[in-house]
Amino acid sequence: MTGIPPRTTDARPRGEPLPRDAVVRVIPRIAEVRDNDRNILDVSQANEGRYSIARHQRFDRSVSQAFAETHVRRLEAMRRARFDVTREADGSWRISSEHLEVAERFEQRDVASRPVAIEVLGSGSVERMSGMEAATWLDRELASPSGLVMRDAGFGREVRAGLDQRRQWLVEQDLADTSPSGVRLRQNALALLQRRELLRIAERLSGELGKEFSEAKAGDWIEGKVSRRIDGISGRFALIERSREFTLVPWRPVLEKQLGQQAGGIMREAGINWQFGRGRAGPEIS
Repeated sequence: MTGIPPRTTDARPRGEPLPRDAVVRVIPRIAEVRDNDRNILDVSQANEGRYSIARHQRFDRSVSQAFAETHVRRLEAMRRARFDVTREADGSWRISSEHLEVAERFEQRDVASRPVAIEVLGSGSVERMSGMEAATWLDRELASPSGLVMRDAGFGREVRAGLDQRRQWLVEQDLADTSPSGVRLRQNALALLQRRELLRIAERLSGELGKEFSEAKAGDWIEGKVSRRIDGISGRFALIERSREFTLVPWRPVLEKQLGQQAGGIMREAGINWQFGRGRAGPEIS
């Protein structure tokens, strides 16, 4: 399957309920200036105190559109919080020479309101995950060179047992190989598991919608109505509907406000640069 990235961790937006039986990690948040903040300042200082995606790409020709857009989203968050960044009528941003100090204050306030981050590692019980035909948290732990350190008691013992069961299942499915050093996932195992789940979801939706499923591949132009979010085990998908067919593509938070609206974009390995509205003449949003 092309274009559906592996699901690693899933930071929950504020107010969004956790799935039932979710496996989560609670991580203390640290208030610190980000690399994006430093990049914004560097670009602006080379451009008379202005930042924009075009200026960023001229400043560093290796920068992709999607990467530059993460900087714009950072500035938007700071602007909404009424920190010292200003968006001009042409879409560029006026950046203070003290931008890093502004960014640090923004982070301190944000961390004070949310001192920890809750990341969903997987949904469903460990026992249930051990036999799922999808890319589960257990698979990502098995594929990780380090993995989590689990104590042999309580939930840790449950996870250890689940990992052992999952290893056996993966070998039976020809998705992992055994060796003297243990069980190792095959190179494309996660992608195959993700695609199996995608096709299973697509089959269900095809019967529900009465439409044919068109699988999205890198380089395809994706266009249609953003109908809803589909939550899978391997990740989240956006249901994009056309008159006679539909497709499933990686979900992005920016799509939340576009539900029911027309959108289009080119499918790439890292996702889609979306253009919204029927005219879709505006800027692309990753």
